[in-house]
Amino acid sequence: MRNSTDLTVAVIAKECLPGRVKTRLSPPLTPERAAALAQLSLSRTLDTVRLLPARSRLLVMDGTPTAADAEDFTVVPQSSGGLDERLAAICDAAAGPLLIVGMDTPQFSVEDVAPLLQDWSTRVVLHDAWMGPAADGGFWALALRHPVGELIRGVPMSTGTTGASQFARLSAAGLRVGILPELRDMDHFSDALEIAVEIPGSGFAHAVDEAALEVRRSALTAGATR
Repeated sequence: MRNSTDLTVAVIAKECLPGRVKTRLSPPLTPERAAALAQLSLSRTLDTVRLLPARSRLLVMDGTPTAADAEDFTVVPQSSGGLDERLAAICDAAAGPLLIVGMDTPQFSVEDVAPLLQDWSTRVVLHDAWMGPAADGGFWALALRHPVGELIRGVPMSTGTTGASQFARLSAAGLRVGILPELRDMDHFSDALEIAVEIPGSGFAHAVDEAALEVRRSALTAGATR
């Protein structure tokens, strides 16, 4: 890879419909409010990916994206199967160096992947793969210079040891793995509150503040009626 523009960046995402996305945010949020936060998280993630030097950008979607989200991306449907199978399918379809990111880390910035871009832009590359660990034990980003689905297929997903298992799989294959900054996934409303603090003044932070106010009002109303 001679420069970072040879990179393909894939965002794996789900259509933000109430009751189908971020269901662990409700309660305390309504399904509609949870879906709205998911949409803001996805859109912000896509905006960041648009800033990255890349040869191509993929939106690997379960459902239908908004027109604004699809702009500058090639939209492809997710494959069937568990998350490991869906991630593996992205790798098997890639023609060159690949970075996969999720939609649940709206605080993700260009600076978070700067070490990867720097490494893969040099003549002497130090790492064959990069991982971005998540605070819950998973990972928010995975990059492979030579993507092969078998490097992911079969790794247990959505557990507290997913990141460690994926790292072990890559290391066992003889890959030199670099580590990106740890980020927090938006799995619960408590996560959204912490993420909002990291990106003050953003549309996401404003929406979280509104949601928190609504939660407090609901609690006060429920208390008054007891």
